[in-house]
Amino acid sequence: MPKSAPKEKKTKKTAGTPLIGSDVLLYIVTAVLCLAAASYACAVSGLYIIGVVPILIYIIASLLITLVLRRRKIVSVDEEKVSSYLNEILADAMTSASTPSAITTSGGGIVWTNGAFDSLAVSLGARRNLRGRQFSTVIPQSWDKIADSRESSGNPVSFDGNSFNIESYPFRVSGHMFYMISVYDRTETESLIRELDENRTLVAHIAIDNLTELSQYEHGEYRNASRDVDAVLKDFTDSTGGVIREYERSRYILFFDKKHLEEMKSRRFDVLDRVRDVRIGQNFMPVTISVGIALTGDSLYERERASFAALDTALQRGGDQVVLRTADSTEFYGGRTKSVQKLSKTRSRVIAGELASLICRSGNVLIMGHRYPDFDSIGSCVGCARLAAHCGVEAHIIINPKEKAISEAAQHVANLPGYETTFIDGSTALDMMRSDTLVIICDVNNFAMLEAPEVALKSPELVIIDHHIKTPNPPREAGLSYIEPSASSACELISDILEQEYRQGGLMPAEADVMYAGILLDTKKLSRNTSPRTFSAAMYLQSCGADPVKAADFFRDGLDDFTREAKFESNVVIYRGNIAISASNGSGVPEDRIAAAKAADKLLTVRGVSAAFAAVEIGGVVHISARSDGSVNVQIILEKLGGGGHFDVAGAQIKDSDVEAVLISLKGAIDEFLDSAENKKTDTSSAD
Repeated sequence: MPKSAPKEKKTKKTAGTPLIGSDVLLYIVTAVLCLAAASYACAVSGLYIIGVVPILIYIIASLLITLVLRRRKIVSVDEEKVSSYLNEILADAMTSASTPSAITTSGGGIVWTNGAFDSLAVSLGARRNLRGRQFSTVIPQSWDKIADSRESSGNPVSFDGNSFNIESYPFRVSGHMFYMISVYDRTETESLIRELDENRTLVAHIAIDNLTELSQYEHGEYRNASRDVDAVLKDFTDSTGGVIREYERSRYILFFDKKHLEEMKSRRFDVLDRVRDVRIGQNFMPVTISVGIALTGDSLYERERASFAALDTALQRGGDQVVLRTADSTEFYGGRTKSVQKLSKTRSRVIAGELASLICRSGNVLIMGHRYPDFDSIGSCVGCARLAAHCGVEAHIIINPKEKAISEAAQHVANLPGYETTFIDGSTALDMMRSDTLVIICDVNNFAMLEAPEVALKSPELVIIDHHIKTPNPPREAGLSYIEPSASSACELISDILEQEYRQGGLMPAEADVMYAGILLDTKKLSRNTSPRTFSAAMYLQSCGADPVKAADFFRDGLDDFTREAKFESNVVIYRGNIAISASNGSGVPEDRIAAAKAADKLLTVRGVSAAFAAVEIGGVVHISARSDGSVNVQIILEKLGGGGHFDVAGAQIKDSDVEAVLISLKGAIDEFLDSAENKKTDTSSAD
């Protein structure tokens, strides 16, 4: 076989080669033409000297032809030889290349490897002779994924601490499919990227929630408590290898590496518990802190700003917690201590000035509360409408005219001068939207529970005034946000604002009655969740003409309401020893939701009950009302079901479900909360 190949090639070459070469033929033709021209010139002229000219032309033409033919011989080389040379060059380049490469069949069988691939295989524990073996014996990855890898994206693979990026290039030879596969080792690169990410500097803003307020009850205790908190924070900082500085009273900023964050999360930020162990006075009142941390932002400045916003969220949710913002979500840790009412009215005075300024700059004001409004919602809206009237700006309150629960309260002020066209529905409010419209939201900050969410989302300027814990990740941020979970009610916050603007006599008596009823509702007639500011607001409303007797008349129940409430009380289960859960099928009317709230209030009066939940289905939506005596954070429990609210007063609305399924989910959320609290106590005792 090796001897026959050259003969066949020689035969081919002989058969395809002409007897006279094209260059020789060109010379002969040129010579003949020149000689003919010389003979003709001599015969005609008789002068032999003239015949010399064609001979010279012949010599010059021969030189030019020789140069051209030599150029052609350099360029025109045998194509088969060039192809052979290129194949040898490419094969040698692939074999000696530093990038591990292999050629496989369409099924992943290895048919060729270079030296770099063999070395890689040996380092990964595979054999050196890989021909005939599957590619997956070297790189444990599905062959389908490897075959689908392309140069643009590749296929990242990680195993046993190694990281690779695999690229495959399909090609055909004699009708058979093969793959040229290149393997790029990214182990060191990924390690460096991971190291850079772990060493990225994060910022934590820390605020002591209640040290100033607690120390007012125990004079001289501030210095000792502040020193103890400093010691706890310094010990916490040392464990992270970070740097902490107090930049103003009770405010700290902490810089630390990201690699310590996972350990903090695994320990559920136990620094909250360690600070809570610092007590003040004979009643051993705990000190609490709030922490804001953010992973978002490419620069240190952006992360610092985001962490400050996270701290603001923690404070607006009642404090005693850590808020961790990531690119995809917001995580919460802690929040087990009821917030302490702050005695200073400085913030309410600042908010009052900013709100009045916004109202004066607007063309009209639209005010709304939450769906299925109560007296606190409608009362705070009435207070904002009065402030707008004081500023000389037209204001409207958005309500559902079919809602019977507030008909009595709305009717109580509807006949007052200026209220003839104040109450409108959501569609009318959309028609009244202008480029200078201001929208004020009262007694709610969860956009899903608004009376007219589309109005809030489309408003040019937005204000939120609420006493419920702030809902994370709202669809839009308000230009002015006054969220104070330590307040008893939204009517208390509005009363503070009105007092700053009006002092006395600003409200009409009927308006004051409705606002007073809102405070009575959320404080259980001034018996729970009150503070000096609550009574100060009540006194201000009474100075404006509020009649406590008329306000109390709003809460009189009819016989139907009494019957609805009785259905809950006859179907009660005590769960986990101190949690009362009640449910009713109800009649499907909005009044059932109010009956559920009243039932939860009454269940809390039962001896040994720390928290109560009442559930009812209305129009395909299951409503849950929750109440607590302060030892159980019902807001955290109902947040797991998509609800929210306050530490000891919360609610939730679950769509596309029935009461039985919701009760199962509710028990799961209760278990998660209580088990987490018990585990934390166990960890603390073990550490001691």
